[in-house]
Amino acid sequence: MEAINWGTLLPIIIYFALMYFIGIYAAKLLGKVKSANGEGYMDEYMTGGRSTGGFVLAMTLVATYLSAGSFIGGPGTAYTHGLAWVFLAMAQMPTGYYTLAVLGKKFAIVSRKIGANTITDFLRERYKSDAVVIVASLSIIFFLIAAMASQWIGAARLLQGSTGISYRTGLLFFGITVVVHTAIGGYRGVVLNDTLQGIVMTISTLVLFITVIVKGGGIGNIIQNMRAIDPGMISPYGVTEGFMTRTWVTSFWVLVGFATIGLPSISQRAMSYKDCNSLNKGIKVGTVVSISILLGMHLVGAFGSTLVSGISSGDLVLPTLASQLFPSAIAGIILAGPLAAVMSTVDSQLLVVVGAIVNDLIINYLKPGLAKDSKSVSMRTTGWAVIIGVITYIIAMNPPELMVWLNLFATAGQLSTFLWPTILGLYWKKANKQGALVSMVVGIGSYIYFNYFLPRPMGLHAIVPTLALSLIAFLVVSNFTERPSDEVIELFWGI
Repeated sequence: MEAINWGTLLPIIIYFALMYFIGIYAAKLLGKVKSANGEGYMDEYMTGGRSTGGFVLAMTLVATYLSAGSFIGGPGTAYTHGLAWVFLAMAQMPTGYYTLAVLGKKFAIVSRKIGANTITDFLRERYKSDAVVIVASLSIIFFLIAAMASQWIGAARLLQGSTGISYRTGLLFFGITVVVHTAIGGYRGVVLNDTLQGIVMTISTLVLFITVIVKGGGIGNIIQNMRAIDPGMISPYGVTEGFMTRTWVTSFWVLVGFATIGLPSISQRAMSYKDCNSLNKGIKVGTVVSISILLGMHLVGAFGSTLVSGISSGDLVLPTLASQLFPSAIAGIILAGPLAAVMSTVDSQLLVVVGAIVNDLIINYLKPGLAKDSKSVSMRTTGWAVIIGVITYIIAMNPPELMVWLNLFATAGQLSTFLWPTILGLYWKKANKQGALVSMVVGIGSYIYFNYFLPRPMGLHAIVPTLALSLIAFLVVSNFTERPSDEVIELFWGI
């Protein structure tokens, strides 16, 4: 059994302790909104009272999306496939811009008007369909638990590779921290943590990137060494023939670029900002930070192939590099960045799952009067956060070789459900409940089929035909069925 590296582990423990303190602080703020009838509790728990400023909005948006895939799985894959994967990953650069620009002011105004705390609240008021709400909620629960499992795997492997603790111990250590600070602090605790984590992520990326370049003898020397390892490492097509085709790479940009608008944990950020200045600042700062972190971390993975060889799992690339390039204590501080990236994504995902269960299913269908009892709502949100945490832990106990593929599966599953009902529901008056429901069912069904039986239809990533089919289904069914009621049109367009 490998000895524990306490020099690396102690800074990480201190960082995690800070997460608990932030959660406790947010819990005190959350407690202040509890009233005798409980009004305002879920609004505060899920959206932070819609008071997020521009810088915080940018940091929480970036921190929520840039996850273990960007800090662990992505660099690990770049270590294997070289600069081709770096190019592919940069499709994620405009995620904050796409989300805030496309959903923008109208989404925030509408969500305030209808009192929507989650994306499912928005869908309920727009389509007036229990079936749409239930399918949406179940999709969130299923795909986001898979997404969280992939993040937990990345964090546990990072702790395992850098500190010497066992994989399952790292998994438990990380999982308890996430569940506790999310359960007690709600959205405000999440975004406060995200702000700190976004700063830590940016600093860690910069330090790692500069160190790798210096240790590698400069970019020119690194590129030559990569070419010596395998010419495919500096090719846009990667090291494996037929893997990075033009068609697949182009379609992959749909998955991690434009379509990210359909991710519930991302779109929820567009509900929470304070004013237009916050929106504009969030777009600008978020885009710059995304570019810096994505490019820096993926180049660290690719360039790292010249510094460290023979790593058994791509997910261990980053902790191995940090441990070999820095003294133990500094390595622990540097690795707080990737851990921050994972935690900031998982806590947002956990918040959405808990919202789907408590807000969307229990309060709306099982116990309609519960919303007025803040104590009971608080107990259920905490209880379900723990339950989901336990389920995620069990799933993550037997991880795949590279967590990036599980993460991409979960991402595509969410997009196939929510992209068109969200965008068309916001901007197309003819969008109705029949079209939305059929689109969601076709999207989920076709994605699962393509993923398991035809992973590259016509050379494309499975998400492209999935979104095409779900869009066609939405348009056809909506045009041949009853239009939304005048009340719905007035509610969403009479702003």
